[in-house]
Amino acid sequence: MQAGRRVGLSRGSRRAGAAMALPFLPGVSRDRNVGKEKFHKSQHWGFCNNVSMLVDENKPGVGGKPLPGQKLTPKHSVFPEGMGSDAPAWVAFDKQVLSFDAYFDEEVPDKNQELYRIRHCKIYFYLEDDTIQVIEPRVKNSGIPQGTIVRRHRIPLPPPHEDQFYTIDHFNINTEVTFYARKYKITDCDQFTKNFLRKMGVRLNPPTSRPDDPYTLERQKILDSMTPFRPYERIDTLKQFLEHDGHVLRFFCVWDDPESMFHDPRELVLHYYLSDDTIDIKEIVPVNSGRDAVPLFLRRDKLPKHAPMGLYQPGTITDRTVLNVLGNLVGNKSRYILDNRKAGAVHQEFYKDSDLKIGAVINVWGRKIILCDCDEFTKEYYRTKYGIEDFTPVPYKAPPLPKPEKTFPPYTGFGSEEDSLCSCMGLILKPPAKDFKKFLEKDRIGMESNILRFLAKLITDSPIDKDRKLIISYFLSDDTISVFEHVQQNSGIHGGKFLERGRIKKPGQELFKSEPSEYFKAQDLFVGARVCFYGHNFLLVDADEYTLNYMEKHANEFSVADVGVILKKLKVITEPRSREIRQLFAATDPDHNKVIEYDAFRNLIVSITGEAFSDHEIMTLGRYYGVKDECEMDLHYLLAVAQEQLKKNRFENFEQVTAVLQYNDREKCGVLPHEVCRTICKSFKLPLADDDLQALLTMFEDDNKQVEYKKFLVGLNWRENPIHAFQTVKNEDDWTRQPPIFRVKEIKYLPLLDDLFGKEE
Repeated sequence: MQAGRRVGLSRGSRRAGAAMALPFLPGVSRDRNVGKEKFHKSQHWGFCNNVSMLVDENKPGVGGKPLPGQKLTPKHSVFPEGMGSDAPAWVAFDKQVLSFDAYFDEEVPDKNQELYRIRHCKIYFYLEDDTIQVIEPRVKNSGIPQGTIVRRHRIPLPPPHEDQFYTIDHFNINTEVTFYARKYKITDCDQFTKNFLRKMGVRLNPPTSRPDDPYTLERQKILDSMTPFRPYERIDTLKQFLEHDGHVLRFFCVWDDPESMFHDPRELVLHYYLSDDTIDIKEIVPVNSGRDAVPLFLRRDKLPKHAPMGLYQPGTITDRTVLNVLGNLVGNKSRYILDNRKAGAVHQEFYKDSDLKIGAVINVWGRKIILCDCDEFTKEYYRTKYGIEDFTPVPYKAPPLPKPEKTFPPYTGFGSEEDSLCSCMGLILKPPAKDFKKFLEKDRIGMESNILRFLAKLITDSPIDKDRKLIISYFLSDDTISVFEHVQQNSGIHGGKFLERGRIKKPGQELFKSEPSEYFKAQDLFVGARVCFYGHNFLLVDADEYTLNYMEKHANEFSVADVGVILKKLKVITEPRSREIRQLFAATDPDHNKVIEYDAFRNLIVSITGEAFSDHEIMTLGRYYGVKDECEMDLHYLLAVAQEQLKKNRFENFEQVTAVLQYNDREKCGVLPHEVCRTICKSFKLPLADDDLQALLTMFEDDNKQVEYKKFLVGLNWRENPIHAFQTVKNEDDWTRQPPIFRVKEIKYLPLLDDLFGKEE
């Protein structure tokens, strides 16, 4: 039983056994003792809440006051809390580093050549977190591991203050700092560091010189006195490559080939690469010249000046010359040295950038090439480096031959002229191209028809044809014209289509000719114009409101609708008779109302100018200076247009709109305010323009400006109460099937006279 009993050891016996199990290591025991000393130094037994426990030595006494002999570690830096910017240090001092030049001595006990070594280094102090980094610049062939000596971190002060760290106050010029038992002597710092320390109130010491390493100086003297016996010569072209990589000078050249059959000049482009002084040449082969297109006329390489007279065998020209000193005398072993004198070297000259300029002749392997011009980069390069300002190009191209005029055979009469002309443009037949841009811009868009309509009558002696009324429609999208005849009761003539839609040629042109024919344009049609369509003469007597508005809106295209042009033309005619014309207008207005009738105004203009003005120009003046009457739009026409729009968009929610309107009619009187009806119609997305909706609501208002919404919806209901467009035509004067045109009745003549002759004193 005793053999199976567990043997217990006291705490002291376990500690002694653990000590006996460890071998004797001086370093370990020393570290352990140091750790115990630090442990006992930093902690002690105390009471917390009447409980005995191990507490930190930094814990203050009652009331936060330090105990006798206690040194508290500062919680903040040397600056009191609250001074300076409120931004944290890692933001305020981001990427700000203090740089100090320093050195330290290092003993060399194992070498007779040097007893100590001076090593130069850089000390970087990072302001954002008070970290320090020590870096030693690398020296070629030093044999010492160089680079980062102390990695970046916070470095504690040397004992006995190892619980504190280095701050900015510990650094100054001509002082020593100790990092991990190694002393660094600070000799100088950069300008940013000096300015920063002065702003912090630090008085800077004068800088000192850095001592040189004696062994390094001795080695440098030996290296300077030595001449390498082995074949070694440094040829460095890296600097030129780094400075001018991608920089190319471009010249436009010409070569007059004497052996060419036709002695025509050959156009070339020369590229000079500044990175390695090489040249390549490319030929510009014209189209259909009969020559094969090759990638390069001269591949990229250095171009010798005296080629081919200076052509050498391969291996003759080398970068270095090597001499065999001993030959094969000593044990068949050779000894080579570099020929610094280059006695047997072959010197060959190559073209440089200084040899190239406009007008120069260069030798390209026996071919004389003239430099005629260069690009802007090349001009700027020579202007900056050599101060050249004259870059007059050398003319080398013969004046271009006159281009023969392309003639076309006359029109044969088969098909359209445009289609026949396309067959003469190429072997592959293509249909004539259409102006799709114009078609998209001038095609019908919503209420914009882009169709000019004129009322016309036939110019004839036949009493039957004199009273015939025709509508000429000009389509701006494709410049086509169609003619329809208005139906007149008991006339004996069937109305309808008079002329199929199409482009119409102007009369008096030869049929079979090479030049394209002229067609009627929009500018040829205006009120008072006489046109001839396939032998039928028409007089345009009127135009609809849309046509007049369109021509006035695009007055730059239609001179007959441009008020400015008409006034200039009228001023030239009437200026000599200004007083007489004022008396004529005043005589026409006996009541001194400052307005006259339009017919009287027209008769005055015709009597003054004769036939110099067309009816359209007189109408433009009348519309510009006329009295604008407030006219009422035809209700039936507006309802017809609105029903057509609703029908196209398939809007049939009339019952729901009625229910909402009745719900908002709290007094059940059948009327609602104008704005309430408009808002409800917009909420149902009624497919009507806002102007049309406003006009319709206005027409259904009563005397109190309240809209009778039931009548309004009954008029819009195209299912139950359809209104067709022809129902708006009430008499023969409504020839355009549009709302009645309210012509100008009265003209204000005083503004017209003021614009012509100035205001009368």
